[in-house]
Amino acid sequence: MSQTENMGSLISSEAYEKIDKWIARYPADKRQSALIPALSIVQEMCGNGSLSTELMDEMAAYIGIPEIAVYEVASFYSMYELEPVGRNMVAVCTNISCMLCGGEEIVQHIEDKYGVKIGGTTADGKFTLKQEEECLAACAGAPMMTVNGHYHEKLTLEKVDSIIEGLK
Repeated sequence: MSQTENMGSLISSEAYEKIDKWIARYPADKRQSALIPALSIVQEMCGNGSLSTELMDEMAAYIGIPEIAVYEVASFYSMYELEPVGRNMVAVCTNISCMLCGGEEIVQHIEDKYGVKIGGTTADGKFTLKQEEECLAACAGAPMMTVNGHYHEKLTLEKVDSIIEGLK
């Protein structure tokens, strides 16, 4: 019987297969090195866009590390969500280059037009406006934002509206 058959039912066998491919890249005593990609897989495939305590506990047991080690990683990196989020994740860069080119105005426009505050989700669940991002590493394309990890650069308010209205 494979290791995935012994685990709880919160994480799908398909997700475990992907996680196993990452674990196989490391020596047996370094399984914890696969934690970051494993959490990404679980969040995407099993967590409805977020990581519950139960999902993190199951991942800790599977990898064989203390639960606190998983919590530390999941709470440190901004790519992980610990609370439920909307179907789409919008993150506007507000670091210096984007700020100087209108990033803060874009955040204000989204908040005003779509009735959502930073860290909140629209009433229809269409998107979550992620906490302010300090840098998304696209300064030459400022102002910019990501939507579900895809970069959108040289934004105007009209471009922002077009992108957000196109979310399904």
